[in-house]
Amino acid sequence: MSEKAKSGLTRRQMVGMMGAAGAGLAVAPALAGGTPAAAAPLAQAPVAAKDPKLEALKQEAIRAVEKRAKLVQEIVDSLFSFSELGFQEFQTKRYLISILRKNGFAIQEGISGIPTAWLATWGSGGPVIAMGSDIDGIPRSSQKPGVIGRDPLVEPMGLDHAPGHGEGHNSGMAAVVAGAIVLKELMQRNNIKGRLKVWPGVAEELLGSKAYYVRDGYFDDVDVTLFSHVSSGLTTDWGAASGNGLLSIEYTFKGSPGHGASPHLGRSALDAVQLMTAGMEYRREHLPIQQRTHFIIPYGGDQPNVIPEIAKVWYYLREDTADEILALRALAEKIAKAAAEMTDTQLVDMRVLGAASPQHFNRPVAEAAAANMTLVGMPNWSEDDHTYARAVQEAAGSTPRGLSTEVGGLSGPIPNQYRQGGGSDDIGDISWKVPTITIRFPANIPGGGPSHTWWQALSMATPIAHKGTTTCAKVYATTVLDLLLRPELVRDAKAYFEAEQAGRYKPLIGPNDKPSIHLNKERMELWRPRLEKVYYNPARYATYLDQLGIAYPGGRQR
Repeated sequence: MSEKAKSGLTRRQMVGMMGAAGAGLAVAPALAGGTPAAAAPLAQAPVAAKDPKLEALKQEAIRAVEKRAKLVQEIVDSLFSFSELGFQEFQTKRYLISILRKNGFAIQEGISGIPTAWLATWGSGGPVIAMGSDIDGIPRSSQKPGVIGRDPLVEPMGLDHAPGHGEGHNSGMAAVVAGAIVLKELMQRNNIKGRLKVWPGVAEELLGSKAYYVRDGYFDDVDVTLFSHVSSGLTTDWGAASGNGLLSIEYTFKGSPGHGASPHLGRSALDAVQLMTAGMEYRREHLPIQQRTHFIIPYGGDQPNVIPEIAKVWYYLREDTADEILALRALAEKIAKAAAEMTDTQLVDMRVLGAASPQHFNRPVAEAAAANMTLVGMPNWSEDDHTYARAVQEAAGSTPRGLSTEVGGLSGPIPNQYRQGGGSDDIGDISWKVPTITIRFPANIPGGGPSHTWWQALSMATPIAHKGTTTCAKVYATTVLDLLLRPELVRDAKAYFEAEQAGRYKPLIGPNDKPSIHLNKERMELWRPRLEKVYYNPARYATYLDQLGIAYPGGRQR
């Protein structure tokens, strides 16, 4: 007899009721219609008696993180000023590993064949807790912080702008590093066993590293992973996350060259690219609503009077499940081959440039983190912080409501019938390897303009980012203490993982795929000398705003 027949519940329902050591959260009532934008928040269930020693250690950790608020600020501001794109985060790498090495962490550089990737470890025994966040920036999003409106850190060159932190990836690793240092000191003083593994999300905007970390075994000994991402609220979730998984593929066509005035003597690879994109656009109407396909043409030839012998088109193929992503890949390949046949050219390469599995987060660990979010609370925003946020919101055309003041807490899965797709993050691959959650923390401004643009850089080296990131470090520290001192939490996390995810990971990269470390190389070689002139100097200036002479919250340069 099946478990469902014996109990009247499915295995998923039984695991969902387990909670985390008696501190579970009850699922919100089913939605009665309409299409929700996100999963419904979950109500707090009664909690078991707390361990006084653990609670005292958590308070000690919170105070210790607060004492390192200056370190958090310096890391946030420094990484903001480096403004490095994916796979080219060399200054970011040198800066972060120097801090960790000085604090007793062993450093392994160049993991998975990625020059800017590294792994920092400390401790002995178990459990093994991995802590990570992304570090790369966004093209063309160079922006001075603390101002209102577009004002690049470095002067544009013609129509081209320097890169910047247009998604706020300068903040998460500050929380990870500060939290890890505090945890190491607490573990030493209190003889707490366990190992910490700190790692960066290299080239997340290209979905370029985490699937390779998993494939190459860097999470084989990890018990639980805590990831973080910048947001405008303090939240976490469990189950199938919103958004999609993704495959990033570059299709290369080869024709035959000739004079543009004698086109009958050649075959244009660019024609094949155009036909592929047309075919994908016509097919889009007949694809599921949650899919996303978008592309650029990175190379289309040399000049109009030379028939393009080589042309390339780069696609992001997003879908809701691994099987659906692979089906979308097969469709794109079919259309690419048809385009080559129609133009009498060759499809010579289909190179995987990146991948991200759909995300699925661990319920017991998410519940523990949500409880710690309530314990830590939201940052103590000043009136200046709210004033600046309202000014940015008004400039962005949003309601000027200021910053979030309530902990968002925990959300559950979005029902399948309401899933409509969206963004991707390669933390998904790690989430299918070990129990994983994402801590979203309030370093940005709600309604502060579109993501992946300079708008999202406005707050990212201001007191808003400093305070929000410090809050994230506190959630890291308190949640890791739960994992180190409550073995039942790790057991519950693994039980959930075994019931919901074990054996179901379908990697989207193959054994011979390699990280695309060539990407952004020329662009950063162009911009780095200009950016070096505006690197933050914490030895001379209290904050990056001070160095730039920007009055906060007025947004004026002094």
